[in-house]
Amino acid sequence: MVGLENWNVKDRMRDAKASAHWQDWTSFALGLWLASSPWALGYSHAEAATANAAFLGLAIALGSHFDVSFDERGIEWFNMAAGLWLVLAPFLLGFSGEALATVNSIAVGTLVAACASSALSLEKLLLR
Repeated sequence: MVGLENWNVKDRMRDAKASAHWQDWTSFALGLWLASSPWALGYSHAEAATANAAFLGLAIALGSHFDVSFDERGIEWFNMAAGLWLVLAPFLLGFSGEALATVNSIAVGTLVAACASSALSLEKLLLR
């Protein structure tokens, strides 16, 4: 019986990860967008906004890629923290006067955090 329970948990975990791949790919795309957005939206002159977007965008994209490739369990928590940081960053780093950078940071942060929350909820639900 114990062996079957462990097998069932492993199957449910694999199913959770398979179901959560859309969140990973969405976060990957959002990360790539965020990294390139200072130049695409024309706010590359705002150094804090550009550095924040480029660094976090690449980190989110790489983390999401590794989550898909290697089933890294902590990436959702990283994406949740990164998403929350992106929402707060315009005010904490002082680029809230740059409208496009602020809206982009808040929008991408909200979407990344929502994807991470969805993946974490699904994983928790399937492990019950």
